[in-house]
Amino acid sequence: MPDRTILITGCSSGIGYHAAHGLREKGWRVFATCRKDDDVNRLRDEGFDSYRLDYTDPDSIGDALDKVLAATGGTLDALYNNGAIALPGASEDLPREALALTFDTNLFGPHDLTRRVIPVMRSQGHGRIINCSSVLGLVTAPWRSAYVASKFALEGLTDTLRIEMRDTPIHVILLEPGPITSQIRKNSQPLFERFIDWENSPRKAQYEATLLKRLYAAPKRDPFELGPEATTAALLRALEAPRPRARYRVTTPTHAMNVARRLLPTRALDWILAKG
Repeated sequence: MPDRTILITGCSSGIGYHAAHGLREKGWRVFATCRKDDDVNRLRDEGFDSYRLDYTDPDSIGDALDKVLAATGGTLDALYNNGAIALPGASEDLPREALALTFDTNLFGPHDLTRRVIPVMRSQGHGRIINCSSVLGLVTAPWRSAYVASKFALEGLTDTLRIEMRDTPIHVILLEPGPITSQIRKNSQPLFERFIDWENSPRKAQYEATLLKRLYAAPKRDPFELGPEATTAALLRALEAPRPRARYRVTTPTHAMNVARRLLPTRALDWILAKG
């Protein structure tokens, strides 16, 4: 039986890294991509087909996909759009270029890659496109407006694509993780330092009392936080179910927030979400 093949983005650490290992253990041929060459080389040393793919660089998207298709003979069973960035900060302190970078990475890049993959899947007669959203694609949270906005947009784009693909053999699926152990907080520090002028913000005292402590303190496990294996398990269900669901929610907070946003009045939900 030929290897089942999947292209995964954002494999340097966390959810993507665990997914690459977990799927390989289940017999998938994994093409694990990363933004940085050092991470690509590390994954190659671990035995993966790994290529550089930066969502903000269209040439790298095309080059990586070309290499994948050359290795498979022109086919690809699944795409997992996992890569993303997070840029914390108050909305009023978020410059336009920071929001643009977030959308370029979390929305426009995945869309670009997806459009390139769809003709391959149409031609071969099957395929699954899985986009990694978040509990913050369902509800908002203070200090996270850039990430929230990009994930809300990803949810809308994915829902529309799923409906449009109903007349094709391509399944379009969302994963919605809640708190998952990863490097996203550490990785967001350089972006915060680059874009957010918190020292001159009218919210300086709030930054010092809340966000800075959370961003730079030694990481503590969030309540209900799960390891990345929880997302990998959901990913496998999405890939292998004969009739996959439109959404796979991961962690208790995601299930709870999905219910809360449908049942609670806006003012009551805001009160809960404002606690961060």
